[in-house]
Amino acid sequence: MALKERLKVAFLIMILIPFFMAVVSIKLIIGYMGASVRETYDVNADTMQVITNPMRILNHVTRETYNKIKLCAIREPGKLEDMDYITKLNEELQGKYSYLVVRKNDEIIYFGGTADEERIKHSLPEFGDYNTDMDGGLYVGENNPVLIKHQDFYFTDGSEGSVFIITEVNVLMPQLKNSIVQVIVCMILIVSLTAVVLVVWLYRTILRPLNKLKKATCEMKHGNLNYSISGDPEDEIGQLCEDFEEMRLHMKDLIEERLQYEQESRELISNISHDLKTPLTAIKGYAEGLMDGVADTPEKMEKYVKTIYTKGNDMSVLVDELSFFAKIDSNTVPYNFAILDANEYFMDCIDELSLDLEVKNIALQITNHLKPGAKISADPEQLKRVINNIVSNSVKYMDKEKGLIKMRLDDTGQFIRIELEDNGAGIAAKDLPYVFDRFYRADASRNSKKGGTGLGLAIAKKIIEEHGGKIWAASEFGNGTTIGFTLPIYPPVKDEQPEAMTAGKEKKHRYLTIPRVKE
Repeated sequence: MALKERLKVAFLIMILIPFFMAVVSIKLIIGYMGASVRETYDVNADTMQVITNPMRILNHVTRETYNKIKLCAIREPGKLEDMDYITKLNEELQGKYSYLVVRKNDEIIYFGGTADEERIKHSLPEFGDYNTDMDGGLYVGENNPVLIKHQDFYFTDGSEGSVFIITEVNVLMPQLKNSIVQVIVCMILIVSLTAVVLVVWLYRTILRPLNKLKKATCEMKHGNLNYSISGDPEDEIGQLCEDFEEMRLHMKDLIEERLQYEQESRELISNISHDLKTPLTAIKGYAEGLMDGVADTPEKMEKYVKTIYTKGNDMSVLVDELSFFAKIDSNTVPYNFAILDANEYFMDCIDELSLDLEVKNIALQITNHLKPGAKISADPEQLKRVINNIVSNSVKYMDKEKGLIKMRLDDTGQFIRIELEDNGAGIAAKDLPYVFDRFYRADASRNSKKGGTGLGLAIAKKIIEEHGGKIWAASEFGNGTTIGFTLPIYPPVKDEQPEAMTAGKEKKHRYLTIPRVKE
């Protein structure tokens, strides 16, 4: 859920839940209060009437006793002079928070309550005064409000008498007070519960992800890039966590690439130092031999000079290869693409290769299945470098007396596929996935007579990829190696499925290599 939606939900929860819970609670409390009033005071009144007009309910509470007194005053007034009868009536009223007061002329002859008699005496109406507020009752509001009902009669001696029913409002109906307290307590609990629910929900959905993000930031600050974090993609904070995770992975990759580059740079410096030291040592040794007169015959002198020249040439090739790789690795090599006739171009390359391979007792076989007029868009110089690097690699690891290199040219309709297969030493299965890595050599020993920087196939791979093709390797240790690559036909064919994506999978053990860090 989006953060905006969560805030809307939180607002609705903050408004609706307390409202509905308050309505339900108040309804239950008032309903219980009304039932309690009806049960305690035997009053048939609805709940709202109890709340809105409690004085009327108070009148109803003592109505039955008042009617008895009124009827007695009319029919048997002398009975009201009987203190036993008055006491009995007073006992009935005590359960209803009321009591009786009997007055004869201006003197109180019976007081059935516990309140201040003098205060009550001054609040009693005069004989014959029936100025009531409601249903024969008079509400007297002071510090201790009371509801007064009275009935006048004459004593047997002719004295004026009055019987009063006093109902103390502030001690009557404790259910009403309790209900108000309960409502207040319920409202406090409802608000508190809603606040707790919102805090927990917001903590789980907002603060917890932020805390995770903060911890991840702290871990990253201290160099730990392995601390992973995830989030809900539908939530802004979750999206921020996912972006942070992508940034972490990107930074980790960059650092790993940087470390790998530094490691390879150190290896490169070490390799260059060793590869340059070997021919330099030879040059220095043969030069000293010439200076010391060791080459005392024309044959020895010619041998020494040729050796110095060969070693110097090897150093020149090595420096050129390193210089070119530095350019190609930084994407600063200028490519001069041209439309080439594939048959003519590769036949020219074969003619050049044949002479060099013949001197080294290596045969070259050609299988050409290219269509007449097939064209490619390529840089002829760089493409020739690819073929020379692959052939040179085959020659370098040729361990047979009669070497053989087979070159196959195929037209797949969208790509031209070139394969160079030799019968050399082959590549071990554990080394095969890394043959296109920079500076990688299957023979890790720098004392190998084969020499080289391990850049030839890495350069070939980079050039082929810049031409929009793919390169792969297949090998069987001891029986030879096949290096193949594809080049798109010109003009490009858009309707067909690119075959370069499946190239190298048609033969057993053939696959596209994926560069990885050396172990």
